[in-house]
Amino acid sequence: MLTLYSYWRSSAAYRVRIALGLKGLAYRQVPVHLVKDGGQQHAADYQALNPQELVPLLVDGDARIAQSLAILEYLDETHPQPGLLLPRDALQRAQVRALSLHIACDIHPLNNLRVLQYLSGPLAVVDEAKNAWIRHWVETGLRAVEEGVAHWTGPLSLGERPGYFEACLIPQLYNARRFDCDLSVCPRLLAIAGRCESLEAFQQAAPEVQPDAQ
Repeated sequence: MLTLYSYWRSSAAYRVRIALGLKGLAYRQVPVHLVKDGGQQHAADYQALNPQELVPLLVDGDARIAQSLAILEYLDETHPQPGLLLPRDALQRAQVRALSLHIACDIHPLNNLRVLQYLSGPLAVVDEAKNAWIRHWVETGLRAVEEGVAHWTGPLSLGERPGYFEACLIPQLYNARRFDCDLSVCPRLLAIAGRCESLEAFQQAAPEVQPDAQ
């Protein structure tokens, strides 16, 4: 069985939980608390598994795969059924990847836990300024994603079906709501979220229902 090292509120782990649900794959979840005990991701036993000291980490037999988007593509290539997470058409696939990478590589890192801890700790940034930082970068990034989906021919990235893009979008919208970001300028993204959040794969992946939710 697949094993996922995860943290309930990690956006990156949330992406992988969604993908596993969309694929209908059974997996065992091992919580790694990113705050408790100074951050369990820094413990020697976990560092031996994943030198990046991040979640998620997927273990499949003897294979260990880090980084959420690499995991999503691994799942797509090793479990093409019941449906791929990325479009078959090369151009559409590139466009979906581009929007997903914008979320995962340009928006998310600027509101990631270790970045926020550095702002609050060594840089002594007060909470008001830190939250303004988060809202600025999340809102700026999501406006670009909103424009990126404007020309889609279907309601979701795979027409009537969610996949790779939605696995990235929904966790970022969750974070945006946590920090009271203004989402009024993203009606298309909110419509996509509305279609996804009622689906079992997304409901089971939600942070609040994870075994380590606090």
